Amino acid sequence: MKYGSTLFLKGVIMLIGFIVLAICLFALPVGLRSDASGFYRPIILGLYVAAIPFFSALYQAFQLLSYIDKNSVFSVDSVHALKYIKYYAYVISGIFALGMPYIFYVADKDDAPGVAALGFVIIGASFVIAVASSVFQKLIQNAVDLKIENDLTV
Repeated sequence: MKYGSTLFLKGVIMLIGFIVLAICLFALPVGLRSDASGFYRPIILGLYVAAIPFFSALYQAFQLLSYIDKNSVFSVDSVHALKYIKYYAYVISGIFALGMPYIFYVADKDDAPGVAALGFVIIGASFVIAVASSVFQKLIQNAVDLKIENDLTV
């Protein structure tokens, strides 16, 4: 079972991607067209903007799992994938951080504090993913450097 070790994680990534894609294709357009959405339209457009780095990060995570399957996790390609995941997570966190003043305004106007809390959860989760990717990137970079040094020594 050479490729079975990451099959579950690849399936989860694909499932998450399909769910978010379905939300972007079916649920968000209904919210944009609805008269009841009113002040929420800029937030919905922000979700569309944040979907671009989200799908890019999912693709990089899928690539990273493919490198693990090929037993080349300690390679420069893995370091690059983690670097891109880190950048995309920072971008998602930044998009929501920039939109938080408007989210606060809408939450105060509609008396819906859950909207602001959801914004903070997304910012926090993206930031945690970025920091974890940064740590993993440094660990794998050190392993790659050590591997290159050992290959040159022999």
